[in-house]
Amino acid sequence: MRSLFESIWSRPDPVLAEAAIAGEHLVAKIRLSLATVLLLIPFINSLFFFPFEPKEGLVGISLVSGTFLLSVIMYALISRNYNPRWLPFASSAFDVTLISSALTMFLLMDEPHTAVNSKVVFEGYFLAIGASSLRYDKRICIIAGLLAFVEYFAIVYFAANHWDLNSPKYAPYPYGIFAWSNEVSRLIMMLTASALSLFLVSRSQRLLQLATSDPLTGLFNRGYVEDRLAIELSRARRYGNVLTLAVIDADRFKGLRKVESLRELVAATPIQLGLLAQSVRITISAGLASFPDDGDDAAELLAAADERMFRAKRQGRNLVVARPEAVLSS
Repeated sequence: MRSLFESIWSRPDPVLAEAAIAGEHLVAKIRLSLATVLLLIPFINSLFFFPFEPKEGLVGISLVSGTFLLSVIMYALISRNYNPRWLPFASSAFDVTLISSALTMFLLMDEPHTAVNSKVVFEGYFLAIGASSLRYDKRICIIAGLLAFVEYFAIVYFAANHWDLNSPKYAPYPYGIFAWSNEVSRLIMMLTASALSLFLVSRSQRLLQLATSDPLTGLFNRGYVEDRLAIELSRARRYGNVLTLAVIDADRFKGLRKVESLRELVAATPIQLGLLAQSVRITISAGLASFPDDGDDAAELLAAADERMFRAKRQGRNLVVARPEAVLSS
C-alpha cells in the first residue's frame, strides 16, 4: 500500500516537468482567451440584445472581471518563466473553481435548475480535468478531480436543500426536473474523467522511462542525459546559478581486462544440454574502441569496435582485439 501511494504521489521526472511548462503555457493562453470572451459578453448583451438587469449584471460582471484579472496574472507569471512548484496546483484548482463559480452564479440569480442541470457549463469540468494531464503530474490530476467532485456536490446539495426544485411553479422545467440519480451519474463521470487523466500521465511517464533508460539495467541513456543537461542549464540561466558538470571514467578501463576475463570465463564454462546428456563450450569474440584514440563520436567508435570484432573472428575467434597500444592483461 505504501509503495502504491509513493508511486502515485510522487514528483514527475524533471524531463516531464519541463514539458509540463509548455503545457501550462498553453492552458494559460486558452484560459485568457476564454476569460476575454466572457468579459465581453455581458456588455454586448446589455448594449445590443436585452436591457441590463442590475442584479444579474452585477454578479456576472464581477465574476468574469475577477476571472479575467486572475487569468492575466497567471499568464504573465508563466510567460516570464516564473514556475514555482505550487503554481501548477494553483492553476489547475483555479480552472476547476472557475466552473464552480459560474454554476454558483446561477444560484445567486435564483436559477437553481440552471446550476444543477446545466448542459454547457458543467462540461467545463471535463476540460479542466483534462487540462490537468498537460502538467504531467499525477498529484495534480488527483487534486483537480477531487476538487471538482467536492465543489459540484456542494452546489447540488445546497440547491436541493434550499429550493423545492420539482415544484410546479418551475414548470415546464426548461432545464429538466431535478433527480439525484442524474447528479450521481455526473459525479461518477467526473471521477472517471479524473481516472483517465491519471492514466494518461502514468502512461506518459512509462513511455518516457522506456525511451530514456536501458530495460535491463535501468540506467539512463545518452538521450536522457542530454535532455536533463539542457534542463539544468536552462534552470541555471534562469536563476543565475552556477552549474558544474563532472565526467567520470573508470581507471584503466580501456585496457578492458574485464572483457578478457569475461572471454576466459565464458570459454571455461561448460553448458549442459539436458536432452542430449552432454555439455558444450562456447567462446566469444570482442572488439574494443576508445575515445578519443579511435573516434570523436559514437558512430566512429561503434564502427571501430565492430571492425575489430570481425577481425577477432577472422583471426580464429575466442579473442579480444583492441588497439595495439591497449593492454589486455592486468
